[in-house]
Amino acid sequence: MEKLVIEGGRPLAGTVRIQGAKNAALPILAASVMAKGVHRIQNVPDLLDIHVMLDILRSLGCKAELANGTVTINTALMHSSHIPEELMGQMRSSIFLMGPLLARFGEVRVYQPGGCAIGERKINLHLLGLEALGAKVEESGNRIVCTASQLVGSDVFLDFPSVGATENIMMAAAKAEGLTTIHNAAREPEIQDLQNYLNAMGANIYGAGTDTITIKGVPRLVPVTYSVIPDRIVTGTLMIAAAVTRGSITLENTNSSHLTSAIHALRRAGVQISIDGDIIHVCCHGRPKAVERIVTSPHPAFPTDLQSQVMVLLSLADGMSIIKETIFEGRFKHVDELARMGADIRIDQANAYIRGVPRLYGATVEATDLRAGAALVIAGLAARGITVVEQIHHIDRGYDRIEEILARLGASITRTDVSTSTAAWTTGSPAAGKLVSEA
Repeated sequence: MEKLVIEGGRPLAGTVRIQGAKNAALPILAASVMAKGVHRIQNVPDLLDIHVMLDILRSLGCKAELANGTVTINTALMHSSHIPEELMGQMRSSIFLMGPLLARFGEVRVYQPGGCAIGERKINLHLLGLEALGAKVEESGNRIVCTASQLVGSDVFLDFPSVGATENIMMAAAKAEGLTTIHNAAREPEIQDLQNYLNAMGANIYGAGTDTITIKGVPRLVPVTYSVIPDRIVTGTLMIAAAVTRGSITLENTNSSHLTSAIHALRRAGVQISIDGDIIHVCCHGRPKAVERIVTSPHPAFPTDLQSQVMVLLSLADGMSIIKETIFEGRFKHVDELARMGADIRIDQANAYIRGVPRLYGATVEATDLRAGAALVIAGLAARGITVVEQIHHIDRGYDRIEEILARLGASITRTDVSTSTAAWTTGSPAAGKLVSEA
C-alpha cells in the first residue's frame, strides 16, 4: 500500500495536458466486444479501472493491451460471456459489459459489481432496460443471468437518468431488431462519446446529450479506431486545485462545454477563468468568496464527482456556503477528514454547511473513495505543514499518477510506501482529532 505526502503552501503554476476520460473509455471498451476484429481506442488513461476492464476482456478471450495511451483489442476469439466474480467485485463499471455481451452472445452471466462506497447504486434500471428489450433476467444470490435469443427494440422509460443504465441500454439496442427510444436518458458528455463511437462502428443512434435517445438496430458492427474525449472531472479537479493554492495554470486538451455549471460555480467563488478553444486558463490570487448554494444533480447541473473538491475551496472561502448532494447519500465521507485539517463543516442530512476558515493544517487523512481522495490531496496542497493521504488506491482509479501531474505544476508531493515512518512529520495542527459536528 502507498500514500501521498504533501507539503502545502505552494501556488500551482504551469501547463498540463488533460488525460482521456475514464468514464468515457470504460463503456467504449465494453462496446468493442460487439464487433469482431481489432479495435484501437486512443487517448485512454493509464488507470487501475482501465486495467481491471482489460483483465475482464482477456478473461472473455480477447487480446487487450494498453501502450502509450492506446488500447488495442482483438475480439475475434472471444469465447465466453461469463465475467468472473472476483473481477466484477473490483469495479462497478464492469456492469457495462452486460448489454454488449448480451447483444453478441445472446447470454451473459455477471455478479453484483464493486466500486467506491459512496452510497447505494442499484443496477435495477440496467436490468429493467434489458428486460424491455426482450431479455430474460434471472437472479440467484449475487449472480445475474440474462438471456435473449433476439433483442427487440422498445420504448424504455428510466425512473432516474442513470448514466450506466442509459449506456447499457444504448449498447444492447444498437444490434436489437427495430427501433428503441430511451426516455429520461442521462445527458452526460460520456454518453455522447459512446454514441459517436457506436456510430463510427456502424450503429444508427441519435439524441445523445438530450433526454431522449433513439437507436435503430443494425445487424452488424465493425471495429474502428477512435479517440476518447478529455476527462472533465480531472479538468475540474485541477481547476479547483489552482484556485485553492492561489495559483495560475493552463489546461490543454479540454472541453469547457462539458463543465459549464462547474465553471459558473468557480467564477461565483471569485476564480478567474478564461477559455480559448480547448485551452482553459485558471487563476485565483486572493481568498475565494463563499457561494450561497451549490446543488449536485445530473448533467448539465453541477457534477457530484466535483462536490468533494469544491468543498475544499469553500472551506477556505470568506463566508458561509451550502452544498446539497442529491445523487449519492454516502458522498460526505470526506468531511470528517477535512475537519481533521481544520475545516468547519456541519452536515444536516443531504446538506453541508461550510463556514470558511483562513487556513487548513496538515494532517494524516484517509481517502475513502476516488473523489474524496482527490479532495484531500487538494486540501493538502493548500494546508500549512505536511499532509499524508492514505488509501490512495482509490485515487489511482481515476487519476493517472496524480502526484506527477501536480509536481509538474510545482507542488511538493511524493508517493511513498505506507510503511514509511511518519514520526518526523509534524503538522502543528490545532485541529488534530477534531471531528465534524452533526446537526
